[in-house]
Amino acid sequence: MKVDSMSNEIEKLKTNEDKLKSIATNQLTQQCAELCRSEDIKVPELEGDDGTLHKTHNVYQSTSAATMAGLSIASGGWTSNLIVYLINEFNMKSIKAAKVYNVVNGCTTILPILGGIIADSFVGCFSVIWISSLISAVGILLLLLTAAIDVLRPVACDDGSSLCADPSKHQYVVLYVALGLASLGIAGTRFTIAPMGANQLDRPKHQAIFFDWYIFAFYTSFAISTTAIVYVEDNVSWSWGYGISLACNILGLAIFLVGKRFYRDVREQGGSPFVNLARVVVAAIQKWRVPLSEQTQHYYHDPSNKIPMTTSPVPTESFKFLNCAALITEGDSKSDGSRDPWRLCTVQQVEDLKSLIKLFPLWASGFLISTQLVIQSSLLILQALKMDRHMGPHFEIPASSMLVFILLFTCIAIFILDRFLYPFLAKYTRFPLTPLQRIGIGHVITVFSMAVSALVESRRLKLVRSHNLLGKNGAIVPMSVFWLVPQLALNGIGEGFHFPGHLGFYYQEFPAPLKNTSTAMVSLFIGIAYYIGNALIDLVQRISGWLPDNINDGRMDNVFWLCCALGSANFIYYLVFASLYKYKNVDDNPNDEPSK
Repeated sequence: MKVDSMSNEIEKLKTNEDKLKSIATNQLTQQCAELCRSEDIKVPELEGDDGTLHKTHNVYQSTSAATMAGLSIASGGWTSNLIVYLINEFNMKSIKAAKVYNVVNGCTTILPILGGIIADSFVGCFSVIWISSLISAVGILLLLLTAAIDVLRPVACDDGSSLCADPSKHQYVVLYVALGLASLGIAGTRFTIAPMGANQLDRPKHQAIFFDWYIFAFYTSFAISTTAIVYVEDNVSWSWGYGISLACNILGLAIFLVGKRFYRDVREQGGSPFVNLARVVVAAIQKWRVPLSEQTQHYYHDPSNKIPMTTSPVPTESFKFLNCAALITEGDSKSDGSRDPWRLCTVQQVEDLKSLIKLFPLWASGFLISTQLVIQSSLLILQALKMDRHMGPHFEIPASSMLVFILLFTCIAIFILDRFLYPFLAKYTRFPLTPLQRIGIGHVITVFSMAVSALVESRRLKLVRSHNLLGKNGAIVPMSVFWLVPQLALNGIGEGFHFPGHLGFYYQEFPAPLKNTSTAMVSLFIGIAYYIGNALIDLVQRISGWLPDNINDGRMDNVFWLCCALGSANFIYYLVFASLYKYKNVDDNPNDEPSK
């Protein structure tokens, strides 16, 4: 009786499937005919084996680079020097200012996941980018007002000493609203432009190249803001610096909107892929006792799926308990004969969820590698403020501008890798670097960067003791700030390996309906790392004397050694799961095929 009922159920679903196939075929035929008749619509294909891009792609790359440049200069103009602004203009203690800085950076890197979800589920990348750019402009405008209007700041005081007046409640409100809006705007653009750019390309090889140069444009623009705009803020006025940032933000938004007609896939999305993932879990729970079948016809495939099929007719053996979500059983249809999506899912949906589960251990390894970089970057400014920053008798380097060395060496590393190393490996070896190998090399270099940071800080503290500077709050150590460059160079080179590697890997391996979310997942673990970094700093302050308000009286070198140890353990963890991972999406070109 049950067999007959199951057979009837299968016949119903097959009938519905045939109808859907017919509808989909007719729609596709009509769309192809319209496309052929149109003279304005261009198919964005790659022309030739050398990867020459179609005009549409070139236009998007030009506008995306200009947009990214404008928005990055704007964001770097107010974030790079934020610690100094909070200390000098809002009378914050140095460690508190560093914590606020970490929270802001955490927001700008955690919230992009919301932008990716909204883009994938509802409005697409284009709307998320322009709305977020507008929000960012409003936030920077409020920040400009805090710098220009005296009543929005506390009375001026030097170095945030205990005698300084704290900001009032309304001053805090305006400051934090400004930081919140500006952070939200950055979050909606920075990691949404990347997948929209990759959507213009069809092959993983060219997408990987795009991510390299996306990071290059991002870091180059950020370097300009970290030097030029920070210099204006320190030597002209904060108002002029934030005004330039606002102008760059508006210019980037205008360029992006002007290029709208050239973009591919700017239309609204149809439904949320996250609901489909939830349906797989619910359906699997409801049917967990149903015995699985090895027959293809017993599993459901959606004939109206416009995304190319990447799965086998039968669900894979991994995480087998989820397979029953796609198994056709009695009761999977509603009263009108249509499929109940909360009881019966497609094989594609099941495999999409499995691929995310497989990626999670590798994704989690990003927490600690980012935490090391977060702690190094935030403590770097405190180190620079206590060191000799003079270049010649008259020019003094702004403390925040030291971050430019990270950006500079990242750009240099990306240029050398993309133009020399990768072509050499592709031409003379059968095993070019895979995304996972790039990430692994980045892990190693980052650990070395932490070790160098610890050694340099040990030397700085020796000079503090030898010159009797302990207990002197405003003392400057007679040690050139350029001693910090080697650790920053290693930091930048490491990012040149692992940052584009992360973006390319997750964009390549994430399910097709979640491409916009894939790059935001990289941003998410960076954002979480800012809060882990804050928690680690709080823990160190509570249980040790390594990080007092006056770092000359502490042992910051031990903090870097701690990061070095955590990074080494994290690298071992990463090696284990990277060696077990099997790539899902590979290019047809053998030179691009990932290898272990």
